[in-house]
Amino acid sequence: MTHKIAKKIVSYKVVTKDTTEPVKPELSLESMHEKVERPEVLLGSTYKIKTPQSEHALYITINDMVLNLGTTHEERRPYEIFINSKNMEHFQWVLALTRVISAVFRKGGDACFLVEEMKGVFDPRGGYFKKGGVFMPSLVAEIGYAIESHLKHIGMIKPDVMTDHQKNFLDEKRREFEAQHGESEGQAFPEKAILCQKCSTKAMVMMDGCMTCLNCGESKCQ
Repeated sequence: MTHKIAKKIVSYKVVTKDTTEPVKPELSLESMHEKVERPEVLLGSTYKIKTPQSEHALYITINDMVLNLGTTHEERRPYEIFINSKNMEHFQWVLALTRVISAVFRKGGDACFLVEEMKGVFDPRGGYFKKGGVFMPSLVAEIGYAIESHLKHIGMIKPDVMTDHQKNFLDEKRREFEAQHGESEGQAFPEKAILCQKCSTKAMVMMDGCMTCLNCGESKCQ
């Protein structure tokens, strides 16, 4: 291809096969760390917790920082957490918990371990069942579940998604159980169901000689 030179030549260079392209500088990616500067505005979500053990609900607010805004590496990371309630009974330990969790968030790295640690806390006075038959071993555990929901929402934790085959299998098993035991449709899970240790839902029933969870598909025969 012929190119017409319209400007005065001031220098020249012979291009050979060994001539390499200039190395482009790598994009400097920002990550969460304890010295990162807090922006004026943070994105946040609030989760409501209402337990049968208290007249007043708890409101958990988690604020996120958006890192690498406008790039292909844009991501949301939790920065701080606040827990508010009219019930002042737990004020002291709730305040301490929010400060510790916020410090872990700002430290950076993978903060997902907090979820399992909190979900494993059991109240010596006993836990409680939420609407739908989900068992909560303690109030701290339910706060852990709320944090887990938020981390799934921003993509830090990948949610467990059932395949259509698994959903159809569980629906079929539930219909079989209801037909055999005269359970009425419309309720969350059969009244005779027991607690599933995997998903903490009162949905484990005996099917074909094997305990099977109608919520998550956990089976003692697998």
